[in-house]
Amino acid sequence: MASYPLTARNRVKRRHDRGFYDHETVHKILDASMMCHVSYVIDGQPYCTPTFFWREGTKLYWHGSSASRMLKNQTAQQRVCLTVAFLDSLVLARCGFNHSADYRAVMAFGNAYLVTDPHEKEQAGIAMVDRFFPDRTASLRETTAQEMKATSFIAMEIEEASAKIRAKGVADDDEDYELPIYAERIPVRTVIGAPEPCPRLLPGVERPASLQAYSEGRLLEDALTDAYFLQYPKG
Repeated sequence: MASYPLTARNRVKRRHDRGFYDHETVHKILDASMMCHVSYVIDGQPYCTPTFFWREGTKLYWHGSSASRMLKNQTAQQRVCLTVAFLDSLVLARCGFNHSADYRAVMAFGNAYLVTDPHEKEQAGIAMVDRFFPDRTASLRETTAQEMKATSFIAMEIEEASAKIRAKGVADDDEDYELPIYAERIPVRTVIGAPEPCPRLLPGVERPASLQAYSEGRLLEDALTDAYFLQYPKG
């Protein structure tokens, strides 16, 4: 099983038993999300920017306005850390110390660079839509040159990465299970609501079948994972 190299930077130091470095685990968490946080330093000042992203193989892409401070300062192979996290449950134990949460998280490290190759930028412009909504770009009006000029794309080859997962629910000290104190695990999920069609749709314009994955009641992470494998069947 392919894995990212284990280094001093990505090694999970606290509760190392919760750390995973294999591509399958790391990529599964990344592909179930569309929003990440990108951390970087400008003139000694740390910043952390939320943005949409997607994965192609072991490369990550994200985009934003060409005027963005983040993008302007990630043009020269700047070191960045990209993170994704899921809160899966709240855990109420029998003592304050053992209150916790179940979660899945990824930290990915690498050198970010501005995408300047015209073909790579064109493909990124398609992927930023089709990765989440497969084949949708073909049904849209063509992006104008001005719109493309106003958008920048950043790419980063994942050099090191780690996933950290807690999925154990309530975990009290053995002697505390004898205490008459209520404890529970509260699952947390992001669920898709009922679609709200634009009120200015032209008559006869129907919701395409390709959006069936985004149906009311489905987990968002399931819809995003399905969309990923439709767009990238080989993972």
